[in-house]
Amino acid sequence: MSAPSVSVNESPLVLYALRRADDALILGHRLSEWCGHAPMMEEDMALANMSLDLIGQARELYTYAAKVEGADNDEDKLAYLRDVRQYRNLLLVEQPNGDFARTIVRQFFYSAFADRYWRAMTTSKDETLAAIAAKSEKESAYHLRHSSEWVIRLGDGTEESHRRAQDAIVDLWAFTGELFHSDDGDRSLIAQQIAVDPENFRADWVKTVSSMVREATLKVPSSSWMQKGGRSGHHSEHLGHLLSELQSLQRSFPGATW
Repeated sequence: MSAPSVSVNESPLVLYALRRADDALILGHRLSEWCGHAPMMEEDMALANMSLDLIGQARELYTYAAKVEGADNDEDKLAYLRDVRQYRNLLLVEQPNGDFARTIVRQFFYSAFADRYWRAMTTSKDETLAAIAAKSEKESAYHLRHSSEWVIRLGDGTEESHRRAQDAIVDLWAFTGELFHSDDGDRSLIAQQIAVDPENFRADWVKTVSSMVREATLKVPSSSWMQKGGRSGHHSEHLGHLLSELQSLQRSFPGATW
C-alpha cells in the first residue's frame, strides 16, 4: 500500500514559500546525485555541502508553508507526498546533471540569481522569510563564488572543457527566463513588501553572468526565447523520474520516520 498524495491550500504566501522550497529541494537532490562521482574528492565534498545547504533551505521553507497553511501538512508531507503537478520549481533546477560542466553552469545560473534574491529578501516584512533569507544569502554567496570559479576554469581550460561548458550554456540558457517569473499572487506580496520583485535585479544578473562568461572565454546565446511552466506545475519529463526516486521510501512505507 502506497501513501496517498496530499492536497495543499495554496494561498499566495503558501505558494510563494513552496516555489522557493521546491527550487531548493530539487536542485539539492540533483547535486546529491554527484556524491561519490565528482571529478575529485574536494569537489565531491563541495557539491555535497551545497546540496545540504539547499535541502536545509527547503526544510525551513516547507515548515513555514505548512504553518501558514494551518492544515495537517508538515515539511515531510510537502516534500514527499505531493504529485508532480503540485511542484512549482523552476524548470532549470530539474534538468539532469549531465556532465560536470553542465552541472556547474546550471548551478552558476541559479546561484547568480539566488544570491541577489536572498539578499533582497532580508528586508522582507515577513520576519520568518527575512530570517530564512539572512541564512540563505550567506550560503548562496558561497555557491555563486564556487560555481563562478569553475565556469572560468572550464571555459578557459582545455579545448574539451571549453566545448562542454559552451554546450551547457547553450542548452540551459532558455531555462533562465523563468528565474524572473511573477504572477498576480507574487505581485500582491510584493505590494505588501513581503516578497521582492525579481525584475529589480534582472539587469544585475545579466551583468554578472555575461561578465563571468566572457572571462571564461565563452559566449552567452543571443536567443531571447525562453522556456516556462515550472512555476505553474508544468514540468519536463525529468521531474517525474526524480520524484519517483526522491519519494520512494515515504511512498512505500507510509509514515516512516528517521
